[in-house]
Amino acid sequence: MLGCVIHGQDDLRVDELPVPEPGPGQALVAVRYGGVCGSDLHYWKHGGVGDFRLKEPMLLGHEVVGTVVAYGSPDATGPAVGTAVAVHPATPCDVCPECVEGRRNVCRDTRYLGSAARFPHVQGGFAAQVVVPAQQLRPLPEGLGLRRAALAEPLAVALHAVRRAQDVHGRHVLVTGAGPIGCLVVAAAKAAGAARVTVTDLLPAALEYARAAGADSLVRADDPEDAGRPSEVDVAVEASGVAAGLDTCLRLVRRGGVVVQLGMLPPGPSPFAGNLVVSREIELRGAFRFDTEFDEALRLLAAEPAFDGLVSAVLPVREAESAFALAADRSRSCKVLLDFAS
Repeated sequence: MLGCVIHGQDDLRVDELPVPEPGPGQALVAVRYGGVCGSDLHYWKHGGVGDFRLKEPMLLGHEVVGTVVAYGSPDATGPAVGTAVAVHPATPCDVCPECVEGRRNVCRDTRYLGSAARFPHVQGGFAAQVVVPAQQLRPLPEGLGLRRAALAEPLAVALHAVRRAQDVHGRHVLVTGAGPIGCLVVAAAKAAGAARVTVTDLLPAALEYARAAGADSLVRADDPEDAGRPSEVDVAVEASGVAAGLDTCLRLVRRGGVVVQLGMLPPGPSPFAGNLVVSREIELRGAFRFDTEFDEALRLLAAEPAFDGLVSAVLPVREAESAFALAADRSRSCKVLLDFAS
């Protein structure tokens, strides 16, 4: 079978891999689609994500959906063989202080598909067949197809970021960065009752995807005179992963407002207007991954066909490098999927 393996910076290969065998408590899943995430692109172009650096070849991918093929033991519990499923990519330890406090998304000993956060690395889901813990399988709600369901993981990230902002109902929300995650934050904020969502980005094409996701105002980040730029917002979500985006959030959020840092900033120190956090008593919060929001994401995707418009391309796994190049070019794409059945 074929798998998409990162061997180092700028060294992405489609390798022939053995079909894995599920053990007790595990399921074998035939993967249909895998979404190319920003972290996958960082491993490809930079050899790491933030402070997580590659130390060995790693199967990429954590946004995967497919069909249950088999279980590793006859008494395993989970969706029936043949069921279409999404794979929750995280396996928290459930015993550390964070897990006990109900914050499993920041578990200090979690395993996350396609992540170099620990060594040996946790191999990902970009292969024709993968073995995962059976407890991570989620059957798709009625009416939700595999293609749209591939958005469940990034939508869960967006839902968690909006939840970190707490109540956005009736409020003006700013989102900096109109990549796939930023666009899904728009949708998540709207679903949570935001009265208005403004999105900033450098690229007109990216802003149009944000419009499709429900944005009310689009602002060119490089144009300080853009007429759509708000004088003040209630909540800001930084989804670009650059310090300039965080600076914009801090300068535009109202006094006593909330800024959620969602984008993964480059490793090392990042300059930002820290004095504004003090003088305006701004609450600056981080948002990392998700937990139960994954199930919420599946329900939301099943209810809203408009999400299909955020999937800009589907390419066969044999063309993985072309797919990654397309995903990295936000002037031409939003969410790019790999197809493991073609």
